[in-house]
Amino acid sequence: MARPRRIVLVRHGESVGNADDTVYEREPDHALALTEKGWQQAEDTGKQLRELFGRERVSVYVSPYRRTHETFRAFHLDPELIRVREEPRLREQDWGNWQDRDDVRLQKAYRDAYGHFFYRFAQGESGADVYDRVGGFLESLYRSFEAPDHPPNVLLVTHGLAMRLFCMRWFHWTVAEFESLSNPGNGETRMLVLGEDGRYTLDRPFEQWRDPESYGVTG
Repeated sequence: MARPRRIVLVRHGESVGNADDTVYEREPDHALALTEKGWQQAEDTGKQLRELFGRERVSVYVSPYRRTHETFRAFHLDPELIRVREEPRLREQDWGNWQDRDDVRLQKAYRDAYGHFFYRFAQGESGADVYDRVGGFLESLYRSFEAPDHPPNVLLVTHGLAMRLFCMRWFHWTVAEFESLSNPGNGETRMLVLGEDGRYTLDRPFEQWRDPESYGVTG
């Protein structure tokens, strides 16, 4: 099994929805573009990635949203060194279609009180739903490592919640541990690095906004 030396997770740059949430009333979430600031964030991240990967090959998976595609395009990776696939299972959490801003704000308040993992948006998804599809992707990814010529690097261009849930599934974090963590900022990365002992470690932690509140023995 040719396991990659690095698995790099990247959150998209700032989108117009991050800058102004009224845009959700006029445009679907998947169609939102990067802002000028978001393009610059992606350009800066791309420079870091090019230095990190050098002339090594990279297997790339991109969420099907416009902002993730634009973020990846801003990386300017050498097309001769990359293999790119669009991966719908890495999409953003579904919040419902053509959202009512006031209703979404109310539901976000409910989610904060109920818990980000278990609360399901009306006509949308819960964090647990996203966990299931991200987990399905992870299983497919792991099977791809069986290819003897698998690239030494994997790059996932996705969303903040998906990044946390990917790591939750990979490292077997509890729900309480997940709930205690914040999303990374726009354009931020987290990297799983393969050690000499055959185990992956996270290059830096997610910001923790509270201590985990466990129900029992797994905490």
